[in-house]
Amino acid sequence: MGQARLEWWANHSICLEMYDIDITVTVDAVGKLRATGRHANALDTTQREGWDFLMEMDPHFSIAFPGEDRGGIMVRVVEAENGTLSLTEAPDWDGSANGSFDLT
Repeated sequence: MGQARLEWWANHSICLEMYDIDITVTVDAVGKLRATGRHANALDTTQREGWDFLMEMDPHFSIAFPGEDRGGIMVRVVEAENGTLSLTEAPDWDGSANGSFDLT
């Protein structure tokens, strides 16, 4: 149990957003990270809109633990209706996301 930071990277040099979370981490029998958590602080309206947008674009985040400047483990995040976050390690994630923008 502790704290961590979820980072959403647009590419290798641009981090669009970071979210502090309270987290409980376990490692399964084959050494794969699994965790549950919650946002450390309630998201305000603007933060919630940003979070929802990023989750819709691609629910993969890099996770950083205390003392790390940048996250190195990729996780897939699923948020339950009650706000609980489920994180599973995603080592095979290729960094691509599908999305479209209406620029009109």
